Amino acid sequence: MSATIYYSDDVDEKYISDKKIAIIGYGSQGRGQAQNLSDSGYDVVVGLRKDSSSREVAKEDGLEVTEIEEAADKGDIVQILIPDNVQPEVYESKIESHLDPGDGLFFSHGFNIHYNQIVPPDFVDVAMVAPKGPGNLVRRVYKQGEGVPALLAIYQDYSGESKDIGLAYAHGLGATRAGVILTTFKEETETDLFGEQAVLCGGVTELIKAGFETLTEEGYRPEIAYFEVLNELKLIVDLIYEEGLTGMRKSISDTAEYGDLTRGKRVIGKESREAMKELLKEVKSGEFAREWISENKANRPKFTRLQEIDENHKIEQVGRKLREMITR
Repeated sequence: MSATIYYSDDVDEKYISDKKIAIIGYGSQGRGQAQNLSDSGYDVVVGLRKDSSSREVAKEDGLEVTEIEEAADKGDIVQILIPDNVQPEVYESKIESHLDPGDGLFFSHGFNIHYNQIVPPDFVDVAMVAPKGPGNLVRRVYKQGEGVPALLAIYQDYSGESKDIGLAYAHGLGATRAGVILTTFKEETETDLFGEQAVLCGGVTELIKAGFETLTEEGYRPEIAYFEVLNELKLIVDLIYEEGLTGMRKSISDTAEYGDLTRGKRVIGKESREAMKELLKEVKSGEFAREWISENKANRPKFTRLQEIDENHKIEQVGRKLREMITR
């Protein structure tokens, strides 16, 4: 089944023109979204803790800033853009009681709705507008007159207009310039977690470390190994991003392409594909979500330990020196 994609011509801004949008959080995504919406002529207020270091940044950006409770009270749409692990507590203590019938509760990732960490009241719209890029890219591309594609999902349609409101919101981000794809909270959450674990983060970082260790254990110098398995990766990823796998292969040497086509499946073979299926099964069953929620409740002992181990990996030590040398 092909995806449903919406563009600027599909948007009617009247669905949002009289609404106040409360952006909760002002990290990369919060800042990018708030600035784009404001520049699109929408009425925006940023909700932050009283002691947040982002308050002055948001004010300098020309935005109205209040505490989270007041922003939630003012907002007809409340977009929660703080980390997944703190969203439930902030929602329960500072947002939920300020929601009125017909308000919109918005997200840019479906984790807490899909895994029932946030259970919204039945009298609000619940939607997700998820730009497929970090907030700084969302902002930069908007200023260039273009847009980052986004996903739109409707979890609860109290008003009967939530899709139109969501499209108008996405339009304010600039996303309809590139295309907005209709999805579900379930599909976005599960594919996002799987992609991060199996390919984009977990798969890539382990592949890089394995390649580095294979070369250095055989006596090759770590600096050379770093360049071959990490530094040059950006060149390949950029080509894939711009032209797909086929386009990338047209830009590399025939030797490299033959090695790609004949050896790649030996690295990412049956065992790797079975592992991917297991990861997806853990995501779909909620096993990963339960583990991550428990890890946060325990103050992240496993997360911190593994983070420290990788920060001290030999490839990171070598990389810090080489990057300093390259940027001089």
